[in-house]
Amino acid sequence: MPQYCCVPGCNNSEGGHRFPKDTEFNLKWRVAIKRLDPSNKKLWKPGKYDQVCHNHFTPGDYRTTGLGERSRLKAEAIPSIFNFGPSIKEESPRAKRFKQRSADEPILILNNFDYPYEAEVISSEPNSEKPIITVDDVSSRSKNQGIQCDIPSFGTFSIKSFKFNDKLINYYTGFDDYDHFMIFFHCLGQAAYELQYKCSLLHPTDQLFLTLIKLRQAKEDVELAMLFKISESTVSRVIMTWINFLYFQLKELDVWPSKEIIEETMPVDFKKKFPNTRVILDATEVPIEKPTNVSCQSTTWSNYKHRNTLKTMIGCSPRGAVTFVSDAFGGSASDRQIVEKSELLNPDIKMFNKGDSIMADRGIMVQDLFASQDVYVNTPTFLKGKSQLDPKEVVHDRRVASKRIHIERVIGLSKSYKILKHGIPRGKLQLGSRVCFVLSNFRKNSVHKNA
Repeated sequence: MPQYCCVPGCNNSEGGHRFPKDTEFNLKWRVAIKRLDPSNKKLWKPGKYDQVCHNHFTPGDYRTTGLGERSRLKAEAIPSIFNFGPSIKEESPRAKRFKQRSADEPILILNNFDYPYEAEVISSEPNSEKPIITVDDVSSRSKNQGIQCDIPSFGTFSIKSFKFNDKLINYYTGFDDYDHFMIFFHCLGQAAYELQYKCSLLHPTDQLFLTLIKLRQAKEDVELAMLFKISESTVSRVIMTWINFLYFQLKELDVWPSKEIIEETMPVDFKKKFPNTRVILDATEVPIEKPTNVSCQSTTWSNYKHRNTLKTMIGCSPRGAVTFVSDAFGGSASDRQIVEKSELLNPDIKMFNKGDSIMADRGIMVQDLFASQDVYVNTPTFLKGKSQLDPKEVVHDRRVASKRIHIERVIGLSKSYKILKHGIPRGKLQLGSRVCFVLSNFRKNSVHKNA
C-alpha cells in the first residue's frame, strides 16, 4: 500500500523519509512542513510511518555511500522545498455532470413505509410553499412528456445503472469508473457493433459488461441470465463471442515497447542497478476442470499445483506494464519448452537488441537459448556444489529478487479476475489468461517510480 507524503498539498506516494527519532530534529521537521492538527489547531505530531518525500529535500541534503550505489539522507538534513501557495482543485468531469444534473432536476426525497409514497420538491426560495408530489404524479408526467423517470427500476441490470457508482463498477469490471469503462469500449472500435452474433436484447456495452462480470467475478451463467433477464444459452453465446472478439482485438495491440521507451520509463533505482533489462519473465498456471480425455489429463497435469492447469509465460517491463503473453500450454510443460516455442526466440521478429538482458527466476534456465542473440539472462545464482554463496553473490541475488517482484505483482493484479483462480470449465477454455493479462494494462499502474 503506498505511503503518501505528509506535507500539506503534496500527494506524492513514491517513497520518502520518516521523521527522525531525535527530538530536536523531529521538531524542526514538524515546524518546516507547517502542518497543524485539525482538532486543536496545534502543531501536528507524526505517526510511526509518516514520511516526507524526496521532493522536499535539496541535493545537498544527501550523501553517497562508500560503494556509490545509493544516496542516503544526512542526519542534519531538514526539508526546505515547499509550495504552500493556494491551489484550486478542479472539479472532475463526473462531479460537474452530477452538479449540472442536480441543478436541472428536482431533488426527490421518498418517505419510508408511508402510503401513498410522497416526494418533497426542495425550492431555492426560502419562503415559497413546498408542493407535495406523489410518485404516481411523477410517473404519469414522465409518460406524458416522453421522458424517463430518474428513479431506477428494480430488476434491471445494465452498465448505465452503475453510472454514478464507481465502487460497483470496479467490483464488476475492474475499471475505475463508468468513463474508464467507456474509454476501453471505444478502444475496441466500430467492430463491437458488428459482431457475427448479435443479441438484440442487450446493447453492446452491456454485452461487454456481462463478459467482464464473468471474468472478474466468475459468476455462473444461470446467475448472469437472471441478472440480465436473458436465457442461459444466450449468456453463453454472448460470452464466447466477446471473449474471441477481445482476444483478436487485444492481440492486435503491440504491447512490446521499443528500447527507447523502456529506458525512458525505467524507474530510477532499477536503471541504476539493472539498466539493460528489457523484460522480466515468469510463468503462471491457471486451474481448469479435469479433461475427459486421458491424454489431455496427462498433458495438463501439474506436479506443482497438484491439479490440471494451463501454463503461460508472462513478461512485464521494469515499469510494470504487461509486454509479453505466451500461448497457453498444458501444466506439464516446462518453462524452457514454453520459451522455445514463443516469439521471444523468433529471428524474424528480433524483439531484443544486442546487450539487452532478461530478468527471470532461478527455474527458468534459458541462458543458452539467448546466447546467440547476445542477450543475457539475469537469474539468482546457483550454489553449484558450494556450501554457501559468496557475499557479492548474496547481494546480487537480493537485488534481483527485489526487482523481479514486479512480475509477481503484475500476475497478482491480473488474477484479480477470479476466472483465473477457479477451475475453468472444459467447454470454455477460451477464457484463457491472455485477455485478463492484457486487460490489466488498461488499469492504473501500482508500481512506484523509484522502485
